[in-house]
Amino acid sequence: MPESSTEPLSRDEVAKVASLALLELTEQELDTFTEQLGAVLAHAKDIEALDVGDVKPTSHPYPLVNIFRDDVVEEVDVHDAALAAAPHAEAGQFRVPPALGEEPG
Repeated sequence: MPESSTEPLSRDEVAKVASLALLELTEQELDTFTEQLGAVLAHAKDIEALDVGDVKPTSHPYPLVNIFRDDVVEEVDVHDAALAAAPHAEAGQFRVPPALGEEPG
């Protein structure tokens, strides 16, 4: 990485980082990523320069307070509904064709 924060990111530095990450980049990708990574680092530098001493730390950008709803237990008979939708059911169970070639009993 650049030794001074005013020095732009070089193509060789991006190639070295790509090599360390075991990435094989084409020449065009090196050019593209050098420009993109340089822009990301410049933006990070801008953010680092912001004075946030008076900003209260937050875990969420909106002032939400307990947005959860109460749990309500409902009795639902999914067993009968699933059996009703099955092509074949017998004695409260799904009826399926034999898997190993046996004749149905």
